[in-house]
Amino acid sequence: MNVERTEEALATNADVIGTACPFCMTMMEDGVKAAGAVERVQVKDVAEVLESSVIKNSS
Repeated sequence: MNVERTEEALATNADVIGTACPFCMTMMEDGVKAAGAVERVQVKDVAEVLESSVIKNSS
């Protein structure tokens, strides 16, 4: 399952894959590692994505 979901996410050419589920985060991290895409894609919790957006926009 993690390989299929990760392939779908990587096909979007996104820099970040966001998830709100700890299990899904682990699954995506493992899938990104297996795909050899660790250098180009980050897996983050949606709270981390929101935090980055707030910090970037408040500067």
